[in-house]
Amino acid sequence: MNAVKGQKRPIRSTLRQRQAQATARMIVAAAKALFLDQGYTGTTIEAIAGRADVAVSTVYAVFGSKRGILRAIRTAWHEVSRIREVVYADPGDATPEERLEQLAQATRQQWETGVEVIAIYRGAAAADPEAAAELSEALKGRQKGMQTFASSLEPHLRPGLDTARAADILQVLCMPEVFNELVKHLGWSAEDYQAWLAQSLKRELLNESE
Repeated sequence: MNAVKGQKRPIRSTLRQRQAQATARMIVAAAKALFLDQGYTGTTIEAIAGRADVAVSTVYAVFGSKRGILRAIRTAWHEVSRIREVVYADPGDATPEERLEQLAQATRQQWETGVEVIAIYRGAAAADPEAAAELSEALKGRQKGMQTFASSLEPHLRPGLDTARAADILQVLCMPEVFNELVKHLGWSAEDYQAWLAQSLKRELLNESE
């Protein structure tokens, strides 16, 4: 009997973990919808709990605060876009052209899935100094990522272009405002945006003589 009980514990544990993950996802989805509809400051933990159909104490137990939920929203976004994996990946056998195509695809996925997240964070930052600090840190992290990516391209950059300027070009061309203007306002497809971004990055950064 002891052996049987010992075999069942991991199954029960896995079930509890899945239930906890499902609850966390429901809370995050509810909070995201409310943040967009009512604003970060206008949304209460009670409203989030009601929307997710869980107890208020559960929200606090899982995330601790609205800011904790905000961080979870951002983490889930990065996991979907995989932008960090692409930026910090070992180049391996990939050509510079292939790496820029990968970056263009990840950037497209980042803004397709994250424009709403940016809007939420900016709204939160306007009212919450700690959220503002987190946003500032995230922007610094993005800048650092672009610098790292540019450095990895250094042997292939066009003549006269140093890594600092290359990082600036990456930063600007990959801004969410560019995606918004082309896709949301001018009606480009996301596929057209991705192709344009890849071509623009290659043209602006790479040595054409290679």
